Amino acid sequence: QVQLVESGGGLVQAGGSLRLSCAASGRTFSRHGRGWFRQAPGKDREFVAAIDWSGSTTAYADSVKGRFTISRDNAENSVFLQMNSLKPEDTAVYYCAAGGWGTSITRYPYWGQGTQVTVSS
Repeated sequence: QVQLVESGGGLVQAGGSLRLSCAASGRTFSRHGRGWFRQAPGKDREFVAAIDWSGSTTAYADSVKGRFTISRDNAENSVFLQMNSLKPEDTAVYYCAAGGWGTSITRYPYWGQGTQVTVSS
């Protein structure tokens, strides 16, 4: 059974940093894209960042470009999201996705349970 487990969320002050991790088990995703999405209360789940299987191509939402960095370690079957200069509007549950590519939630068949990120002002 495929499992994606996120970690690294928490409470941080505006301007601070967090690093999210997502470890996959049950199958390898070394030849598949990975992504991060987020969902704030009362809002739809939205794209944050994506990385292709090799790590050579990445994509970011305009709202996080220049502040967030996605990376992956295929040997560890993991993907990471380094979040710097955090803002209160980054507060959301962050979800790891795997097995696809792109900015749409429909492109990813596998999802984690999410990790809460709260940025205080």
